[in-house]
Amino acid sequence: MSDRLSLPSSFDAGEAASELECLPYGVHHGEEGVCLLVRMGPHRILLDCGLADISPLASGLTQAAHRSNSPLPADLVLVSHAHPDHARGLLALHQAFPLLPIYASEVTSKLLPLNWLDQKDNKEIPQFCQALPLRSSIEFKDGLVAEMIPAGHLPGAVVILLTYTTKQHSYKLLYTGDFFLSNSRLVEGLRLDELRGIELDVLIIEGTYGTSRHPHRRNQENQLAERINRAIAEHYSVLMPTPTLGLGQELLMLLRSHHHFTGRDLDIWVNGTVATGCDAYLELLSHFPPSVQNFARHQPLFWDERIRPRVRRLQPEQRPTVGKSPCIVITDSKIDFSTYYQPGTGPWLTLLPEKEDIKFNRKYSGLTTVENYFLAQHSDGPGTTQLIHNLRPKHVVFIHGSPTYLADLTGLEELQNRYHVHSPAAGTLVELPIGETFLQPAAPETNYEGELTELGTVVTITLPDAITGDPRWRQFADTGLIEARWQGEELVLRGLSQRELLNQSSERYILSSTECCGTCRHQRGQRCWNPASPLYNFKVTLEGYCPAFERNSDSQ
Repeated sequence: MSDRLSLPSSFDAGEAASELECLPYGVHHGEEGVCLLVRMGPHRILLDCGLADISPLASGLTQAAHRSNSPLPADLVLVSHAHPDHARGLLALHQAFPLLPIYASEVTSKLLPLNWLDQKDNKEIPQFCQALPLRSSIEFKDGLVAEMIPAGHLPGAVVILLTYTTKQHSYKLLYTGDFFLSNSRLVEGLRLDELRGIELDVLIIEGTYGTSRHPHRRNQENQLAERINRAIAEHYSVLMPTPTLGLGQELLMLLRSHHHFTGRDLDIWVNGTVATGCDAYLELLSHFPPSVQNFARHQPLFWDERIRPRVRRLQPEQRPTVGKSPCIVITDSKIDFSTYYQPGTGPWLTLLPEKEDIKFNRKYSGLTTVENYFLAQHSDGPGTTQLIHNLRPKHVVFIHGSPTYLADLTGLEELQNRYHVHSPAAGTLVELPIGETFLQPAAPETNYEGELTELGTVVTITLPDAITGDPRWRQFADTGLIEARWQGEELVLRGLSQRELLNQSSERYILSSTECCGTCRHQRGQRCWNPASPLYNFKVTLEGYCPAFERNSDSQ
């Protein structure tokens, strides 16, 4: 089955052949936000509205509403979280259709107003988003039930489970919004055990990082903390522009609790909308993980001039003098960076987060050293496929990522062989038929009992030869080498392929003196992350080279 291009006005319950359809108005290609219209039977649900300009959405919804004889453009709007690429268009949508009900988690409903701080009449913006409880099934329309489950990524972020029940069948659709399986400093990760066993028909999932594999979150934090520590030791001040919500607050918690900085005589200044975001978090402490609440009982979560390192709100009159001695400044990404590079301050190191849409004017490059760092806010490729395989949906719809990254995911053989995989562009209607048009492979139920023997420094695991009758055995045993890792209380074994061994050997034997992608500080997961490189965002061979090469200190 292929996705087909269709006008929004054809998105009509009376004409559609399938009980389930999805029409994306925005899938976050480039700078567009995420906005999806889902139809389940006669019900139309809008998932997120991150469009900067809702005129195509309003026009299309008006036509669809007229054709379905409904006074509203959709039955309801469900919001996954408060980041602008998922929520910036909600205010305009409410103003255009004030009777359209909009729902989100309680935390998200409180954070949403931070998307419109630049509005002149910000104080007059009504509280138009209704808060829903987590992990509670709520029936909105006849046969249509929604449930919100914490998704990680950002306080208040949820995955949304929609169930539409008829006399003949019960259809289930899960929308992830942005999700993160790992725990971060302020948010617990998405728990897979809350989603297993729901017999899912459709999974709409983000693919922000494509198939890239990332180091463990704690390793990412340690690398960043080490770079900042080295800069401070070399008498640099560090400027870190971030979005209003999420990353800036995570960085503050990292800097306050990392061993490089605890007790250190150092000032951390917070400015702009990031400081406003910190204030909003403080109003919602009761919704944060127990570890964060416990931290806040012993010392302030953010503003603290008593315990080192000191965290202070930067006042406008202080800006010209900040940086005369080494310090760290966390500010919103929309300010004029040059206001910090004042005579008599610095030298400055400006750290820009990868995968965030932060514009840096290169004319300031002579005033500061500019580097990128990586601190994941979404699950990587293995985490994405892990979620898919745990849910075993009939259809997988990828959104939220560059077309090349999403193409990497949709091209995975392990997904193509098991699911109907889609990666639609904005305006492409995706029909999602369930039933005779698709036969879902049954999950293997065969278990094999074996024995474990410890002999000195060697552990032997013995399995019956019946396991070799499975067609997957040949690939598993291809090289005779396996990789073992813990997954909770279980030990997972994975066969290593010849391709992986060749890649590992190539990586292992690259000479540290060679200037190539394998020793470049911007290469991770065999992709180039240097915006100044012609290979930026492309997969690279470890032996490759470009003029923007910068040596990785670990390879020296």
